Amino acid sequence: MEKDNPMTSETTPGDGVQKLHFYQKGTFTVGNRLVSSDERSVQSSIDRSNALTCGHRACQGCGEALGARYAIDTAMEAAGGNLIAVNATGCLEVFTTPYPESAWQLPWLHSLFGNAAAVATGVAAAMRVKGRREVRVVAQGGDGGTTDIGLQCLSGMFERNDDVLYICYDNEGYMNTGVQRSSATPPAARTATTPVLGDEPGNVFGTGKSVPKIAVAHEIPYVATATVADLRDLEAKVKKAMSIHGARYIQIDVPCPLGWGAASHETIHLARLAVETGFYPIFEAEHGRVTSVRKIRHQVPVTEYLKLQKRFAHLFKGDKVDPRVARLQARCDANIAEYGLLDAA
Repeated sequence: MEKDNPMTSETTPGDGVQKLHFYQKGTFTVGNRLVSSDERSVQSSIDRSNALTCGHRACQGCGEALGARYAIDTAMEAAGGNLIAVNATGCLEVFTTPYPESAWQLPWLHSLFGNAAAVATGVAAAMRVKGRREVRVVAQGGDGGTTDIGLQCLSGMFERNDDVLYICYDNEGYMNTGVQRSSATPPAARTATTPVLGDEPGNVFGTGKSVPKIAVAHEIPYVATATVADLRDLEAKVKKAMSIHGARYIQIDVPCPLGWGAASHETIHLARLAVETGFYPIFEAEHGRVTSVRKIRHQVPVTEYLKLQKRFAHLFKGDKVDPRVARLQARCDANIAEYGLLDAA
């Protein structure tokens, strides 16, 4: 990549290929006009569906609203507009559909907290019986409705290999009902049900579960983790998932400024740090085998991630750092070792 003048691009003599800066290709304005149309993001296209349109009630800096917009618009494009969404109860459902309004511009069904996967299975079966095989189905929910309340229905969907893409927007807690702990809440994090009390305040170590790993263990056709810090990668994974039939699962890291106690303008920064520390490994798996990972060039200490969030503020009170910070660092190191995330180059 050229580094001398960040405001210009250069054409190599004779081959007609432009050399572009990394940040240009990563943006959704100038960068996309400099690359061919098939390399541009869905959001850069005037033909995007705006499936989640303006007027919703999401908090400022909401990672879930951003992730849902990119994921569903990409799914809509891949399905040629023939898409039905089933939405579990949760933040995404509440802030997009305050009665009698809706910010959704596609057929959209609200299910109970825990049965989105089962309802989506029924919708897919109905479309198959009606001979409408061109109609695709997406189920979506937060980590509470996915990793806890909805896990049984989700596992059943995986075992039956139903033709549904399930998207989990992981903000690591029950944010809509008052920031309670879910099984995706990190260790030591403060929530309304894991208060800063006792000898080890915050969430208990050794609890919770990894639904991406559970999905991989079901050996379904496609499993991926993604992040709002890399929206092009998110679009690519949704597009790939929509090219496959059968059960598919994508889990997206979507920071919640309110629940995490972070500044609204830090959402993308936090999501990026989650990846670069090894806190949130990004990978793809097919039929029970990990096929690709998002490498880390330089591992960032986990303290840089934790200190931006008030839910971890109790770990840094006084002159001494809580010893559990070292345990969180060890957890990041273990993720990096397990998935081979550190780029040796």
